[in-house]
Amino acid sequence: MLPTAFPPKEEISRLTARMLLEIGAVNFNTREPYTLASGLPSPSYIDCRKLISFPRIRSALMDFLVITVMRDAGFEVFDNIAGGETAGIPFAALVADRMALPMTYVRKKPKGYGRNARIEGAMSEGERVLLVEDLTTDGGSKLSFVDAIRDTGASCAHTAVIFYYDIFPETTKTLGDHGVQLHYLCTWWDVLAEAKAQGAFDDETLTEVESFLNDPRAWQEARKQG
Repeated sequence: MLPTAFPPKEEISRLTARMLLEIGAVNFNTREPYTLASGLPSPSYIDCRKLISFPRIRSALMDFLVITVMRDAGFEVFDNIAGGETAGIPFAALVADRMALPMTYVRKKPKGYGRNARIEGAMSEGERVLLVEDLTTDGGSKLSFVDAIRDTGASCAHTAVIFYYDIFPETTKTLGDHGVQLHYLCTWWDVLAEAKAQGAFDDETLTEVESFLNDPRAWQEARKQG
């Protein structure tokens, strides 16, 4: 049975940031910025997929994620847990196990043969589905998954992620306009604060990363022009 006595949200965020730093999931590089899926540069990159290889941290974070969703959304409000292909699948399985609920996953696009399905597993009309992913940047990639779930006749009004960028102001509006509430454990701000507290990176790197987080569009535009 899942215990319901967990640290407050602020402490969960700090501990999550600490765990991500501990396993090397946080990457800062201001001299040779990373290229995001959008094609834009970034001095920061998070790799939540690494979590599946660290059982103690993985277990703690899944407990945190489940209690966060229960506290924010309710304890008996879901019938099915869906993972987004591919990074969300292992986390959805772990969350479903803790909540004793069926697990499904959503393909990014139909597989092109057989049933040509996007939903794998059993999802029924009227079910209330929680979409689980590893992270969200601006929320846009979640909408296709949500629509695929709703096409089955099920509902999807909530998505839960381990990491939320929290640097693009349109994210919550994008999801909210689609009728989806976001639940998350920590943000870049939590990671930056913990990295500063630990001295995990040099001051110059942390200052440049903070500049990016405060105005990512301007930082990216300057880099593109340079």
